[in-house]
Amino acid sequence: MSTTVKSFCKINLGLAIGPARADGFHSLTTCYQTLAAHDLVTVEAAPAAQTALEIRCSDPRVPCDSSNTAWKIADLALRSLGVTAQVHIHIEKRLPVQGGLGAGSANAVAALLALEAELGRHGIEPLPGPERLRIAAQVGSDVPLFLLGGSVLGVGRGEEVYPLPDLPPTECVLALPDVGVSTPQAFRDWDERQSTERRAQNSAGATGPTAADPDATAGFTRKSRSDKLIPLSRALASAFVAGPMAAAHSSGVSASGGDQYESPLLALVRTGMENDFEEVVFPAHPSLGTIKRILAGSGTQEAICAALSGSGSALFGLYGSAEAAAAAQVRLTESGIRSLRTQTLPRDEYWKQLDGNR
Repeated sequence: MSTTVKSFCKINLGLAIGPARADGFHSLTTCYQTLAAHDLVTVEAAPAAQTALEIRCSDPRVPCDSSNTAWKIADLALRSLGVTAQVHIHIEKRLPVQGGLGAGSANAVAALLALEAELGRHGIEPLPGPERLRIAAQVGSDVPLFLLGGSVLGVGRGEEVYPLPDLPPTECVLALPDVGVSTPQAFRDWDERQSTERRAQNSAGATGPTAADPDATAGFTRKSRSDKLIPLSRALASAFVAGPMAAAHSSGVSASGGDQYESPLLALVRTGMENDFEEVVFPAHPSLGTIKRILAGSGTQEAICAALSGSGSALFGLYGSAEAAAAAQVRLTESGIRSLRTQTLPRDEYWKQLDGNR
């Protein structure tokens, strides 16, 4: 017997990078959103005298040793359960490797859920929810979000996750360029950019306010542009309550002329949500900025929003109609850019569709 689980991916609807922490990580605020696009993870497991883990993957670029997130979470779960077992994990890759879509992190959670199902056949109870989240956070910053699904607020280094009201299913097009983006390098570039800005601000502060830096005063500097966590948190909070509040205090007609209140997604877009990584990734990889403009479109084919996901290299566009999404795919194809069309996946559907045999 074996258990197969769908391993869904995610995008980031806004991502703010805070200062580096004492542990070397950066504080983050982001809105994760799961998508229907997925890998498949199959686990076969049974109690044994000694633990033995084996991983196989359809993509040779994926490590099949203890560095694999699925290996790490299976090992930690068995230790937490006090169980030794023979575990075989197979990952069928359909998503890009290291694309900013959280595919490896999702593989870990899918492996955990499948492992629990396998051990359950032998009378072994699954891990309690809080213990699952603790182990997931130990494996990686964006692993815990896949234990919630749907629209998720991520804070801390991204591992502290809280469910948000779900967005309705929305057409999504992923652009999958053949460009590699190193997340550690993106963080280093961000830190260097912030250091350069602080030096410029300090220099301006020494000579008094300038037109280029009107907020600077002698002997003081403006708050670092890296300190953007609170503004994004407030934007997320306001966006996700704007719809119901507007419905309760208005005629129910949206600004766009529809007969429904403005969706949280539109409200969030109007706050000017951004992905801070774009400030350093686009200069290093100009083609990615071009792809964002292709995804954005115009007129009736314009995206609700288009952005880099995580540190990239994948980008996404969200669209109000299937026709607009299809047109975006055509534009990408004409530009020689690989793409994948999917939908956002609300929390209820996320859990309903986890069964890999469906």
